[in-house]
This record gives sequence, structure tokens and C-alpha cells, in this order.
Amino acid sequence: MTDSNLALMAHLMRRAGFGANHRELERYVSQGYDATVEELLHPEDAPPALEDEDLIRRYHIDQNSLIYVESCQAYWLYRMINTRRPLEEKIALFWHQVFATGYTKLNQPKAILKQVEMFRRHGLGSFRNLLLELSRDPAMIFWLDNKDNHKDAVNENYGREILELFSMGVGNYTEEDVRECSRAFTGWTIHNAPLHASRVSRDSVWPYGRLDWQFQYLSEDHDDGEKKFLGERGRFDGEDVIGIICSNPSTARFLGRHLYNFFVEDDAQVPAWQTVPPKNPEAVNLLAAELMKNDYDIRATLRTLFHSDFFKQSAFRRVKSPVEMVVGSARLSGSFDFPEVEDIQLGFQANFMGQRILDPPSVEGWHTGMEWINTAGLVNRINFAVDLFSDHSKTGVREIVDRIEAQGNLSPKGFVDSGIEMMGCLEASERTRTELYDHASTLGNLRFDAEPDKAESTSRIIEMMQLIASTREYQLA
Repeated sequence: MTDSNLALMAHLMRRAGFGANHRELERYVSQGYDATVEELLHPEDAPPALEDEDLIRRYHIDQNSLIYVESCQAYWLYRMINTRRPLEEKIALFWHQVFATGYTKLNQPKAILKQVEMFRRHGLGSFRNLLLELSRDPAMIFWLDNKDNHKDAVNENYGREILELFSMGVGNYTEEDVRECSRAFTGWTIHNAPLHASRVSRDSVWPYGRLDWQFQYLSEDHDDGEKKFLGERGRFDGEDVIGIICSNPSTARFLGRHLYNFFVEDDAQVPAWQTVPPKNPEAVNLLAAELMKNDYDIRATLRTLFHSDFFKQSAFRRVKSPVEMVVGSARLSGSFDFPEVEDIQLGFQANFMGQRILDPPSVEGWHTGMEWINTAGLVNRINFAVDLFSDHSKTGVREIVDRIEAQGNLSPKGFVDSGIEMMGCLEASERTRTELYDHASTLGNLRFDAEPDKAESTSRIIEMMQLIASTREYQLA
């Protein structure tokens, strides 16, 4: 059976990244759990995320210009697959889910990629600072109409969502708070975008692509009057209201539940949180307390989360999102490790499974957990993984074959157990193991004594990888 240290490390790498192969897990185990957590939490100390960024630009003109949403999706997924800073990309995906911003409205995917880059820079730092950066982000300003929020014509879209979905949750503020919050963000707009309905847009699409959006503060369009917000009075601006939001304990609880839902265990969907209690209230309260104690420092809170018993005991309690499925399978199989034309398929595959990154269905983001699983989505998930693990030329597939072969002749049970371990130290049920044992037994022991045996055994190992990738357990993180 799988060594417990190896299984725990595999669990950590699935949640704090997108999984790791057996060789990587052995390295992490040798340096220890604590050191690995610190390595993950400090991506700034690691080498650059990609060593071949220039090759992407050379091999993909469309990923150099980043005009098309499919090119932007492929670019980000390629980064997730090949990054040397896994938590940096995972935390960006987390914030993309929380602060969902979509291409369908913006028609400017590069602006959303810039938002994702902002999540990489600030996602492990202060949540207070992240909300400030978000409020100045051109993609968010366009997405939630703050460019149309003026002192003489207040637009409440951003003021409402920063309270409802980004920080506090329904039930912790009033309609007056929404209005006053929106007033505080008047004048926070975009350069190179319409400033007012009566003015002509300076943006363009063709022939040279979109103009680069930049944050612009217009003091003459800011409502500098007194405001009453969450029980406090003052001539607040956006930075002031963010400070007030973060001083409210409901914000820490709301953010703690987001962290638990993404990194620990599937919970109810966000719109239900007002009436449905958390699965683990004690854990959420602990994370909320850590946020308050550490002035909303995400790195410190994740350190507590990764070292907690509730995290270490939560393996396989989350359904992999389509992005996690695509990226994790590609990393394990050694696919898409060099820029190729086929990279454009990455975004398509995640889309087919139900997650169109850079274009969430609404400001709520995606519904997660078992809602990722439906008939069409499940077929696409399995077919994608089976196809990746069919190719012996892939570096990851070849490494798994070589490692199993290095163990020598194996009984059907030993063969299956080794495959389950190599495919991510899966926590396979007795039923799954029995079915895999029965299948492996039909051809007897796995043998490498002679060349014909070796060739047949290689085919059997690949088939076993495909079968394991088709199991319920492989769909879980």
C-alpha cells in the first residue's frame, strides 16, 4: 500500500497545485512536509514560473497577441501545466473563481489575463490590498460597470457585488450600505474606455486589436460628500470602505468559507451560504480567526490551513474542476510540456467539461462540487484523460511505465496497487480495487523476463493507467 507520507504529500500537491508525479513526490517527502509548505507559500523564491516563455511567443503568434479568448485560455492553461510555482497559479485560479470576470461582456480577454497576473502578484498577500487592486482593475471596472458610476448618476453594480459576493455575503449589510459604498467608488474608471454614456468611446477592436485599458481616477467625478457605511460616518472613498469592510468579522467568516470550499472540501454553493451552514463550522471559524489575527494575510492563513488536521484528513472530498482535471492529467502524463499548435485544444477541453476559464457564467462564478459532473462532462473528462495516457511517447507516461517495470515481475494485485500509487496515490475503494484486480488477473502476472513479455506488459500498464483514469477516484482531488 502507499506510504502515508507519500499519500499526504500527493494530497497537498493536488490542493496547493495541480498534482505531482511520483518522482516529484519523493523529492517533497525527502525535504519534509513543513519545508514543502513553505516552498509552496513563497513562489517568489522559486525560479521563474516558465523557462520557455519566449518559446510560447515564437511558436504561437496568437498567444503573443492574445486577441482571441481561446488563445488566452490556452496560454493560461499552458502556464498551469508547466509552472514551477504551483500555488501561484492555484491561488490565481481561486481568485478568478471568487472575483469572476467574463469575456462575454468585456470582449477583451487580454484585460482578464492582466487581472489574473494581478492575482499572481497579490493573491498570497493582504486581502485588504487585493480588494483595493481589484477595485482599480480595468477588467473588473468594465465587468461591473464602475466606469458608469458617476457622482451625479450612481451605478450600484460594483458596490453591491463587492459586499454580496466578494467580501461579506448576503445578510451582513443593508441597501443603504450598497448605495453609500457605490458613492465611495465614483470616479474610479478606465482610461481608453467610455467615460459617460454621452461621450464617444475611444476604444477600438479592428484592425489592430483592443486599446490597452488603464485605471484612471477622476476627482471631479468623485462624490466627496459624507457617507454612512456599515455604521460609520465620513467622507469615504473606495479605500476607506475597503478598510471598513475588512474590519467586519463577517468578511473574515465569508473569506474563510471560500478558502475551505476551494482548498479543503466541497461545500454548498455561495448563494446558499446565508441559509446553509458550513460543513465544518469549527474549521471555518479557525480560518476566520487567522485572517483577523494576521490582518487578512492569505499566506499566513493558508499556512494554518495546510498544517491543520481537517486539511490533512480531507483527501478526495472535492470533485476536480475541469481545469484541475485538464491540468493535473497533462502534468502527470507529461503532455503539453513544449509549445505546440495543439495547445489551443486545452481551452476547448476545459470548455467541453463545463468550465470556460476567463468567461465564467455569471458574477457568481462556477457552481462546483458534484455540479461539475453530468453525463456529457463526465464522458469528456474520461476521454481526455484516457487519450493522454495512451501515448507512451509522453514523458510522464513513459516514467510511470519505467517505474513499474523497475519493480520487476508483479502479481495482479501488486500491479494494480502500483498503478494506483503512480497515478496520484489514489484512495481507491475496495470495490474499485476488486474490479481492477479481477481485470488484471485475466492475463496473470506482469512479467518483464523476455522482450515479448516486456512489450505486452508495457501495453498492459498503459491500459491500466487508462482504466484508473476512468475511475470515480481519479475524478476527485
